[in-house]
Amino acid sequence: MIKNVLTIAGVDPSGGAGVLADVKVMSALGTYACAVIAALTAQNTRAVTGVLPVPADFVTRQIDTLFDDVRIDAVKIGMLGATDVMEAVAAALERHRPRWVVLDTVMVAKSGDRLMPDASVQYFRSRLLPLAHVITPNLPEAAVLLNREAIAPDEMPAAAEELFVLCGGSSAVYLKGGHVEDGAVSEDLFFDGREMLRLSAPRTRTKNTHGTGCSLSSALAAYLARTGDLQLSARLAKDYISEAIAASGALEVGSGHGPVHHFVRLWESGRNV
Repeated sequence: MIKNVLTIAGVDPSGGAGVLADVKVMSALGTYACAVIAALTAQNTRAVTGVLPVPADFVTRQIDTLFDDVRIDAVKIGMLGATDVMEAVAAALERHRPRWVVLDTVMVAKSGDRLMPDASVQYFRSRLLPLAHVITPNLPEAAVLLNREAIAPDEMPAAAEELFVLCGGSSAVYLKGGHVEDGAVSEDLFFDGREMLRLSAPRTRTKNTHGTGCSLSSALAAYLARTGDLQLSARLAKDYISEAIAASGALEVGSGHGPVHHFVRLWESGRNV
């Protein structure tokens, strides 16, 4: 049976991040992708020039109408923008109780632009984190969640444990180490409250990393829908995103931080379509 996976997120017109990237990943990994639009952005590979939240009541209508008809096997949540949209999504998750919820803690774009108002961060911490089965912060986002200036590479294990506690012990933590630029290996950590997994891959030197967080969390959701296994899904998602980054040079999208190659496993090697 083909699994149905839902993304609730914003739209990046360049297709490298947000809903468009999520749908590509979910489709590439053998699931059927559904989408609820939570925000619109004016964005390219260089900058975010505007964010327009979708009215919260219409986000609610999108979600409820979809769940009324379609079996949803996993949900990925990306950029939500406004606090009232966060509440709409949280309330919908409590009503529909999907089996898997992957929460990508989208706060900062690759360009450095903030995607979540400061006033919404505390609400995000207290309301949404406990509803997730796994959260996927990068190091800058983890620092925001833990009220720190920064998190050094050697502090990642302790930070993963603190994030697990912050989530009330109900959410596994996939802490992304891609912002650590030194070394030949890119290492992420996965902590489920019992075991700390180190997920490593050769580091690809490229500027084409736009949407890596969106793509990784979407891969996690797709694999959770297919396998039902958190640790296995974390390993498979790491393998997929590493391949997609390594193959990103086959694409020519924009002049800034280009996208990863979401269809690396489906298109011919090096083919630019």
